[in-house]
Amino acid sequence: MSGQSLTDRITAAQHSVTGSAVSKTVCKATTHEVMGPKKKHLDYLIQCTNEMNVNIPQLADSLFERTTNSSWVVVFKSLITTHHLMVYGNERFIQYLASRNTLFNLSNFLDKSGLQGYDMSTFIRRYSRYLNEKAVSYRQVAFDFTKVKRGADGVMRTMSTEKLLKTVPIIQNQMDALLDFNVNSNELTNGVINAAFMLLFKDAIRLFAAYNEGIINLLEKYFDMKKNQCKEGLDIYKKFLTRMTRISEFLKVAEVNFSQPNFALYLKQFIKKKQLLCKTFCLCFFKM
Repeated sequence: MSGQSLTDRITAAQHSVTGSAVSKTVCKATTHEVMGPKKKHLDYLIQCTNEMNVNIPQLADSLFERTTNSSWVVVFKSLITTHHLMVYGNERFIQYLASRNTLFNLSNFLDKSGLQGYDMSTFIRRYSRYLNEKAVSYRQVAFDFTKVKRGADGVMRTMSTEKLLKTVPIIQNQMDALLDFNVNSNELTNGVINAAFMLLFKDAIRLFAAYNEGIINLLEKYFDMKKNQCKEGLDIYKKFLTRMTRISEFLKVAEVNFSQPNFALYLKQFIKKKQLLCKTFCLCFFKM
């Protein structure tokens, strides 16, 4: 038997009457069932973002409306669905979110219905802040750091000094917001928060790759910088080092709780890059 609440069914039925298939699917993706949004509903919404006749603002508004619900399950699943569409949907979805002055205003959200509601409300507030920051980052640079071309000829490795000094702090802000989710292994207790964490884990891997390549480019350009740029670059690098421990801890939570393909390789490469970058910069610094 379906775990949907009576409220879920009534809301879905109302959208059926009004003929809004998109709003109906948003409702079904964000039911009161304590599990992540169903794949079939997410896939349909992804397809909608690729259809030119689908109104993206209306789709986004349907998701925003669901975050006004008093239930932590509905609100959390609305954020997860939004995040999923930001990552896998057509780029015009995240472009629209980035164009808005405000997204999620959930800094005071609290579900008082029970102990689990109190616990999950904390992560909802943190998660909404990350999604807001992800949209702000896109607005500032006009691309998604988790999707940029990587490698020696990638976006972050070929960026000019001036642009690099402006862009890396934006990555740092987004990474900080992601790491502030700050969940422990024993707090991943249900399918909803697990679905959110998996999306954050995937973003973390890709975001770190862009962050890392930006730092490598910064080190390569260091001795060609002006004095004030060197000071900025050194400050950025110091901040990078302080985040390395937090990133490593975040990835270890994923290793403990989820069976990730090639995870050991990710972690090994991560630590190796950390050691290499530290040695490279120290050598360069003491040659000055």
